[in-house]
Formats: sequence, structure tokens, C-alpha cells
Amino acid sequence: MYADTDSERLVGEVPKDESSPRTPFERDRARVLHSSALRRLAAKTQVVVAGEDDFPRTRLTHSLEVAQIGRELGEALGCDPDIVDTGGLAHDLGHPPFGHNGEDALNAVAGSCGGFEGNAQTLRVLARLEAKVPGAGLNLTRAVLDAATKYPWPRRDGTRKFGVYADDLPVFEWLRLGAPDDRRCLEAQVMDWSDDVAYSVHDVEDGVHAGYISRAVLDDPDERGEVCALAAKVYSDEPPSELAAVLGELLARPVFAALAGYDGGSRAQTSLKALTSALVGRFTSAALRATRDRFGAAPLSRYAADLVVPRQIRAEVDLLKAVALRYVMGREGARAQYARQTELITELVALLTVRAPGALDAMFRPLWATARTDKERLRIVVDQVACLTDRSVLTWHRRLSGSAS
Repeated sequence: MYADTDSERLVGEVPKDESSPRTPFERDRARVLHSSALRRLAAKTQVVVAGEDDFPRTRLTHSLEVAQIGRELGEALGCDPDIVDTGGLAHDLGHPPFGHNGEDALNAVAGSCGGFEGNAQTLRVLARLEAKVPGAGLNLTRAVLDAATKYPWPRRDGTRKFGVYADDLPVFEWLRLGAPDDRRCLEAQVMDWSDDVAYSVHDVEDGVHAGYISRAVLDDPDERGEVCALAAKVYSDEPPSELAAVLGELLARPVFAALAGYDGGSRAQTSLKALTSALVGRFTSAALRATRDRFGAAPLSRYAADLVVPRQIRAEVDLLKAVALRYVMGREGARAQYARQTELITELVALLTVRAPGALDAMFRPLWATARTDKERLRIVVDQVACLTDRSVLTWHRRLSGSAS
């Protein structure tokens, strides 16, 4: 099912203990689990800024949930569970402070060196920046790197999402050996769907708990119309009229009664948790059944099949993402907060560009010393800022600017 090439590493390693029962993919999972990049996700924004409340997810807890959902779904399909699990743990390692807002801010300042994209940065972290094997980052196996590659193509005009920067193309070409152009392996598709399921369901859960989302709002016909229009604009290929019918059916399900009169008490939290559990189960089991219906009962992995997600189920997930986008990310006061975050990141990049290499972390100073062009030096500064946490951006900005931030 998995070929010898799938467990190859870019840099050959001498086995630590030939008698160890661990597979190469189990070793990869351990490498990601013990990485500093994964630890930093504990202080990076998922939706609500990390540290503002103890309940909402951070990038770390989100990644753990993606890994768990993906592991179960992948194993049921016949994928190696450690490959999918590691892809889930690793998928957000390249995301910068302040969530997607931080990603947009870094992309704006990194135009001259190829832009910034969280998924391309993830490959850079795994294969270059994280310390394990000189010149190869964590030196993960080909199959695991492929499973963590959500967008297997370089930057293209007119396309915001991509999975590799120009100077990381050598390792990208190595990991994609024998893979069809632009096609994701099954393990990466499982990871991607698990990511969609996790953040659509859990972002809504966090929004309800924080008081941003209520059943009364979702029962308002005008608000439902706005949600459907937003979903059609940002996430879904379905027209708003079709999405309206899907949203009506979804909210009519008995488990959504948990949203009525939510007060944060134990009983309310239990009902809300039952809702999230039911939705995760609904979305993953539907994909499992549809994939099995198309490709049969044999074990599936790599490029032997594609994950099949029913149209109705995908529309439901897109609608939940739109609910979170409208009422959580787009909540009152968020725009001013996002503007300040953009300002902080933009100014920090400018400050570091002037004060490097002395102001950089020790791991980035040698890279600056060997950089040959301004574009290469800008990429190093962007790498530095991208690895910071929400709080450390404030600390670094305050220290370098002499302001109170």
C-alpha cells in the first residue's frame, strides 16, 4: 500500500535503534509533536485572540482536533493513521500571529520576495526552519510532507493560495516525486476536510460561548439571507437560494436547540458540546460513506482515490464557516483590532529590516549573513515575524520601537 519511496527522507539518517518497533511515520509524528513550531501555536490566534478568554481554541488546540478527526477518518479509509495525524498536527505550523489577518499583513509586505502564504510557510518550517537535521528541517518522510501539503503548486498570478515559495522548490519537487500535477494525495485531502470540519464547527461553538452567535440571530430571515450571501461569496459554489434551503434544514435539526437561550452554564455547555459532536460525526461519516461508495471497500491511500464529500454536506460546512465569519470575525470592534494588528506586523517588519541581524533571533542571524540580495533578507525577516506568537509581536514591537504598542 505504501512504497519504499513514501518513507524516504531528503537527508539519509543512521537509525538510532534498529530494534525499535516505530515506523518512519510514527517517528515523523513525534518530530512534529516535539517541535517548537507546534508549541508556539498555543499562543497564536485561531478566531478569538489567544489569551483573551480561556475557552476558545488556539491554533494549537485546533491543530490537535484536526489531527484527531483526520486520524480516525483516514484510518477508516485505509490510510496510515500516523501520516494523516501528522499532516493535521503540521498543517498550520506556518501560520503567523493574529490568524488570517496576520497572514494578509505579511503577504502585503512580502510582495517583492514572493509574498506570504501560511501553507507555503508550513512547508518552509517543516523542511527548512525547524531545527532537527541541518538543511532539511525536521527531515520528514516524503509521504508525510505530501500529506501536509494542502496546495501542491507554486505561486501563480490570480491565485491567492499556494503551497511553496520559489526558493523551496527543490524540496517540493522531491516530495512530489511521481505525484500527478496539482493533485493532492488522499491523506492531504482527509487533512483538508478535517480542517474544514474542525474550524467550521468549533469556531461556531466558540462564537456561541463568547456570546457572538445566538439562535435568535439565526432565526431572523434577514440575517439568514446575509449568511447565505456571504457563504456564496466566500466559500461555496452554490447560489444563495440553494444555500438558504440547506441552512433551514440544518438549523431544524434537533441538536440546534442547544443554541436557544445559551447561558454558559453546565447544562448549556453540555448541549453545545452535543451539537459539536453530532456535527463532526455527520460531516466525517458522510465523507467516509461517499468515498467508499465510489471507490469500494479496499484500503485506500496516496493517489489510489479521492475523498468524496457530498454536495449537501459541503454546503452545510460552508454555511457554518460563513456564520463564524459574519458574527465572530466580523463582530463589532473587530475591524479596529485587525487594523492595529496589521499596523504592528507591518511596522515590526520595517524595524527588523533596519536593525537586522542584531535584532533577529540567534537562529536567523547566520541566514542573514549568507543572504545575497534584499529579497533574500526580506524573506528572513518575514520568517522571523511569522514564527512569533501574538504576544511576542507586541513585546518585540515595544522593545524595538520604544513605544507602548
